[in-house]
Order: sequence, then structure tokens, then C-alpha cells
Amino acid sequence: MDKQPMDDFRDHIKPALKSKLEEFKLFGYKDVTEAKLWDYLKNKKWRKIKELSVHEIVNDVLSVKVGDYMNYATVETYKNGKWFESEEAKDLLKDLI
Repeated sequence: MDKQPMDDFRDHIKPALKSKLEEFKLFGYKDVTEAKLWDYLKNKKWRKIKELSVHEIVNDVLSVKVGDYMNYATVETYKNGKWFESEEAKDLLKDLI
């Protein structure tokens, strides 16, 4: 994936990313990483945007809804065909066989 201008600000906005990840953990989503959240923002929110200012990037990070992220992650998992590789899926398949 090409480097976007938003990538230049990633280190500057780490506190906002960390805050959002803590929120996800409060809701029970402990597997969401900074990289996954950043990919969501780049691929979903900023897909057609060339440049943003720092305050717009922070606003977008802090306004991510857990449900929106989880919908995106689910679709991406199905697209990549890796949903059978998770431990939960392997346990389910083991029980069926």
C-alpha cells in the first residue's frame, strides 16, 4: 500500500490512537491493534482523501465507532479468506468433524 500523507502524522497522534484502543478494550475488543485501527482509517475513512490536517486526523481517530470498525474487520476477514485460521474457528471446526 502506498504511503499516504496521513502516515507522516501517525507518530504525532499516538495518544489519540492509544485512547481509542483503550476504549475498544473497555468494550471487550482486546485484539484490535494500532496497526489494524490505522489500516481501517486509511482504507475506509481516508480512502479518497489526499491530505488532512492533524486536528482532522485526531478527530477521525476519536470518532471511530466500535461497530463500524468491527463491520470493516469482519468484511476484510471474509475477503482475505483467513477466517478459518483463527483459534475460535479451528475449535468450531474440530467440534464439527
